[in-house]
Amino acid sequence: MLKPGQKVPDIDLPLTIQARFELAKQSPDNLTMLVFYRGRHCPICKSQLEELGGKLEEFTKRGISPFAISMDDKERAMTVDEEWKTGDLPLVYDLPEEEARKWGLYISEKRPDSDEPEVFSEPGIFLITPEQELFFAAVQSGPFARPPLDKLLEGIDYVLENDYPARGTLT
Repeated sequence: MLKPGQKVPDIDLPLTIQARFELAKQSPDNLTMLVFYRGRHCPICKSQLEELGGKLEEFTKRGISPFAISMDDKERAMTVDEEWKTGDLPLVYDLPEEEARKWGLYISEKRPDSDEPEVFSEPGIFLITPEQELFFAAVQSGPFARPPLDKLLEGIDYVLENDYPARGTLT
C-alpha cells in the first residue's frame, strides 16, 4: 500500500495522442491527478471520464494536471478516445498488471461472455505532488461509488487555501 508522503512508482506509457506520459517529467503548479479507470467496457468509467473532461478547466485553473490511465490496449484506448466525450483529457493506456499492483489497484478478471479484457484494474484516483510523492489516494475494489468530482474540487480548494498537509501518513 502506498502511503501519503511516499514517492510513487514512475509511469512511462503511451498516450492516445501519439505521445508518451512520463510521470517523472510532470511539473504541475500543484498536483498531478491520476484517474485509473477500468477500461472501454465500463459505462461508469465513461460517465466519470466525460464528467472529468467537462471539468478539465476547473482542475487546471487550480494547478492540477489530470490524466486517465487504463490497462486497455491501444485499440481499446483509441476507441475510448474516439467515442467518449472526454475533451482534452489525456488518455494513457497499456498499464501493465504488475504496475497497477504497485499502485495498490485491485485487479479483476473477465466475466464470461462480457466485453471485458482478460484482466483489468479497478478504479483509483491519486493526487501526486510535483516531487512525485503521494498526497491523496482513493482506491476501489469495484466500479461503484466513486468520489464525486465536485467534492474533490472542494477538497483541493481547501488544501490549497489552507496549506493542508497530506493525511494518512502513519498508515
